[in-house]
Amino acid sequence: MDIKELYSIFCKYPKVSTDSRICIRDSIFFALKGDRFNGNLFAEKALEIGCAYAVVDEWDDNIKNDRIIKVENVLSTLQNLSNYHRKKLKIPIIGITGTNGKTTTKELITISLSRKFKVASTQGNYNNHIGVPLTLLSMDKSHEIGVVEMGANHPGDIKELCEIAEPDYGIITNVGRAHLEGFGTIENVISTKCELYDFIRAHEGKVFVNRDNKTLYELSEGMDRILYGKNDPSLFASGSIADSTPFLEFDWSFFDSSYRVKTRLVGEYNFDNAIAAVAISKFFGINAERISAALEEYEPTNYRSQFMRTEKNDLIIDTYNANPTSMKTSLDFFTSIPTSLPKMVILGEMKELGDVSEEEHRKMVKYLEKQSFSLRYLVGGVFKDLLEEKENCRYFENVDDLIKELENNPVKDYYIFIKGSHSVQLDKVIAICRF
Repeated sequence: MDIKELYSIFCKYPKVSTDSRICIRDSIFFALKGDRFNGNLFAEKALEIGCAYAVVDEWDDNIKNDRIIKVENVLSTLQNLSNYHRKKLKIPIIGITGTNGKTTTKELITISLSRKFKVASTQGNYNNHIGVPLTLLSMDKSHEIGVVEMGANHPGDIKELCEIAEPDYGIITNVGRAHLEGFGTIENVISTKCELYDFIRAHEGKVFVNRDNKTLYELSEGMDRILYGKNDPSLFASGSIADSTPFLEFDWSFFDSSYRVKTRLVGEYNFDNAIAAVAISKFFGINAERISAALEEYEPTNYRSQFMRTEKNDLIIDTYNANPTSMKTSLDFFTSIPTSLPKMVILGEMKELGDVSEEEHRKMVKYLEKQSFSLRYLVGGVFKDLLEEKENCRYFENVDDLIKELENNPVKDYYIFIKGSHSVQLDKVIAICRF
């Protein structure tokens, strides 16, 4: 069966399932495979519980089933189908990538553009070779704009995702030291993220560029670009930080009118994400008042730069992800916050750093030694030989050991910053620090 034939089936059953445990009724089940699972084994189950068809690449040809569609490769078929659908939709697609801030920026852009358009966007950070096709296939003829987040762990990843999504517009939030296990060097990180620029350039699209980011500004020279940044009225969108203790407030202007935006985002480092959303929303004709109201309305979720004032402690929670760039930026911000409470940090290791992991964590430990935090709790095996344990500085091999410590010796009346890679599971300690 070719893609055109499969697409005709998709038009009749325009929902996609990839997990037989939670199949959508009358959807098409794609039997994806991974290192630890094989969706082909659950194709019949998916049909039994309500899927209209199942797409497989492993099937006994002697077993006849008109609702089984056998293809050479299920993942490739899913990607090709999503690209075919994207072409049929003929709506503008905004592609977003970057080391930090891409999910927050995507959320801000989506909520702002939604004041005028019906917008489809990536759910959560479902931004990989499976997530991008599923995002595209979730769009229908009612949608007017698509916002697609693109993540990368290896060189070539963004190129592949661009070929699937075919973005008309692009934004790279920033580039930094992350996923070095897959990239090898920071130069590879930069070149991979800039695969988005390469695609946009080749297809005569438009990019939104932070003028304050020297690397991205230089790499986007010669492109059709919209510039945004800080404290520069000559830019298409510019603003200035008014406050960030802890919530970001910033001012921006539209012609002769000025607007104060009081966000629910923690830290001045979120200014770049917010002003990027202003630039894109302004370009697409969103009214200035609506832009400002939308950015104020947005509330971060999934423990991404969230502030909580609780009965026990004040918390800043950022357990969604961590890399050397975001860790340093966040710690600098936390250090600068004025407060009468003693400060405490609970930090988990930064994953996927490859050969530079020990070096980067050593830098973190040395940074902490220079700060006046009352308590420092570090979680993860990488810290074991880097840390000289003291009364106010403790090492825990895993989050369960940390939980035991906090249960036996609760902390109260602290200002606590919690950050680490998602796999460290520091979100498990939040409840203990709150109540």
